[in-house]
Amino acid sequence: MKIEIISSGNKEIFNFATPIGIGLVESAINLTKLCLFDKPDLIIFIGTAGSYGNFKIFDIVESQAASNIEHCLIQKKCYTPINNIIVSRETPIVNSSNYITTDPLISKAFLKLNIELENMEFFSVMQVAKEFNVAVKGIFIVTNYCNEKAHEEYLKNIDKAKKILINYLIRKNYIKENYG
Repeated sequence: MKIEIISSGNKEIFNFATPIGIGLVESAINLTKLCLFDKPDLIIFIGTAGSYGNFKIFDIVESQAASNIEHCLIQKKCYTPINNIIVSRETPIVNSSNYITTDPLISKAFLKLNIELENMEFFSVMQVAKEFNVAVKGIFIVTNYCNEKAHEEYLKNIDKAKKILINYLIRKNYIKENYG
């Protein structure tokens, strides 16, 4: 079985993971290329996530469910004709957008929709994997809450979070050696 571990890139670079880019578009393009030229049997997307409130900083969450819901939908100021939720297992739903939520009221609205976390790339990763009929899962470490201090918390916690995530991947036998 060919397993491909991927991450977004930028501050989330790992020696054992292929970076696919930041946001919905870059990640979709680069993961599509990867699947076209060297299709894996399983994609494991690793990275960080913001919590809408139920998960704590440094919690690790595995998920096989994603959504692409923009704030305007929650505020009832837009609509979409696309299917914007992929739920393949009973796992926490991770919302993806090219924007980071900084409003605690919006975070609470996501929780009411049973959406727990935010990661910019996971929806496109799930969508590409579905298109190529490749199994997929996401493994996320919470670095921040989705509030006005989201970016500040992310920057403060990213280095420690990466170490915790690497140790988790080793313990769960996703990777074999310590890349920390």
